[in-house]
Amino acid sequence: MENLHYDVSEKDKEKAIQNLLTQAPPGEFINSFDDISLLVQDEKLMRRHGEWAGNKYCKKYFVPLNIDGHQVLLAHHNELGDHRFFDSHTRLSFKFDVLENQLKDIESHGVLRNEAECLRMVVSYALKIYVSKHFPSGNCNVLRKTIRNKEFLIACIEDHHYKASDYWNGLWKSKWIFSITPFLTQVIGSIYVKAHFYKQVNFHLDISKDVQDCLDVVNQAQLAIGFAKFVEEQENKFQAAVIEEFQDLAVSLKRILRRDLPVTRTYIDWQRIVNDMKLVMYPRLGYINYSQNALCHWIT
Repeated sequence: MENLHYDVSEKDKEKAIQNLLTQAPPGEFINSFDDISLLVQDEKLMRRHGEWAGNKYCKKYFVPLNIDGHQVLLAHHNELGDHRFFDSHTRLSFKFDVLENQLKDIESHGVLRNEAECLRMVVSYALKIYVSKHFPSGNCNVLRKTIRNKEFLIACIEDHHYKASDYWNGLWKSKWIFSITPFLTQVIGSIYVKAHFYKQVNFHLDISKDVQDCLDVVNQAQLAIGFAKFVEEQENKFQAAVIEEFQDLAVSLKRILRRDLPVTRTYIDWQRIVNDMKLVMYPRLGYINYSQNALCHWIT
């Protein structure tokens, strides 16, 4: 048979590299980069687009970094531009090379000590108490942002469990934004869970929920405690709903998949996956009857 050869333009090749790298599941960016590098065979091209995609990947999944014993999360909200981030706690700005897993160009970064900064510190302390109670290795940051002359606080929470030896990775993250206003403030939040199982089958789970409510503002301490309690209640509800939905999904798919899978010739062990997911789903269960459709994709 005559060998077929297809020419791929440089532009299409670059687009494919970027798309594949930005789709890497949590904890698997370097693995994806190495696999694509074997196919592309162009170190300079991979390095250039790997740095760009790595920056997007870090912000997408709130990748945590340890700076002098303090965990800082990489997010859109503490990015200064040109792939540079800052940390309010250590008052440092830096770049992060995800391919080398290394901090670079570390510089001091001034933080204005005003009433908004004091509130940020109080809210951060209250949120860390909540995270330490409910997440086995969770991290959180509270950031300040000025938008159209209005001060906002952005709280980011992240916890992950990457277990390549058992062929699964899981991530929990949430983001909460509210303005610094007297008497009443509106909180807008989003919670996101992503898991990847790749033993015998390739199973991806993506579930998210948006939250919106108002909190009373009396003083800094009251707002910080009230905010942490609000986050705890909402994330408990979300976790309970996810586990309920996942268990329902296991039952329904068992009815559909009554045949052997075409590649592995085995059935999916849904009960094992449910049990593993409980390790990913933190915080502890709350009490609520709620149902939400899960966006699940499996590929044989």
